[in-house]
Amino acid sequence: MSVRAEKAQANRQRMRTAAQTLFTSRGYSATSMQAIADEAGMAVQTLYFTFRTKRALLSELLDVAIAGDDEPVPTLERPRVLAAIDNPDPVAQLQELAGIAREIYERVAPVLQVVAHAAPGDPEIHELWMTNNAQRAVVMERFIAALAGKTPLRDGLDTAMATDIALALQSPEMYQFFTTRRGWSPDRWQQWTADALVTQLLPPR
Repeated sequence: MSVRAEKAQANRQRMRTAAQTLFTSRGYSATSMQAIADEAGMAVQTLYFTFRTKRALLSELLDVAIAGDDEPVPTLERPRVLAAIDNPDPVAQLQELAGIAREIYERVAPVLQVVAHAAPGDPEIHELWMTNNAQRAVVMERFIAALAGKTPLRDGLDTAMATDIALALQSPEMYQFFTTRRGWSPDRWQQWTADALVTQLLPPR
């Protein structure tokens, strides 16, 4: 990467960091592009040139927080996710699924809160929230299909119901409830979630 490209990437990260700081402390609607530029120590014209709109900035912030980096690699093509899907042990697959969810939520939970709070009053952010939910469902459907290919599911479950249960147990609302409102550590949430997934999705051992 050239020095110029490295500088542009560093400036982009600086602007995302400033946006997250203000979005999480003030809220999305109360944060202007000028305020983000000031927080980042950048010209507001640079912010608009880089992201075009505040919605696009929030969308990128969400994508990077989910991925853990700014590489354009979809979740289902990332090595750890693929390794979990291919794990031949159903219990280990669900444990790994809970671990992946925990790592993502530790990064993305504050940004998801911003999106969730802004969505009811902003059609564009509502669309972003719904897109995120749909993407989570696609990932979970892939995990459950792989699981069902290795083992029978618990009696009475089909893959659609199993997907719904897994989505509910690993929803951002569930993570926030336990870790923020009830004071659980991320480690405790991960262990509980893994145990709940095994209990709810697999036949009794």
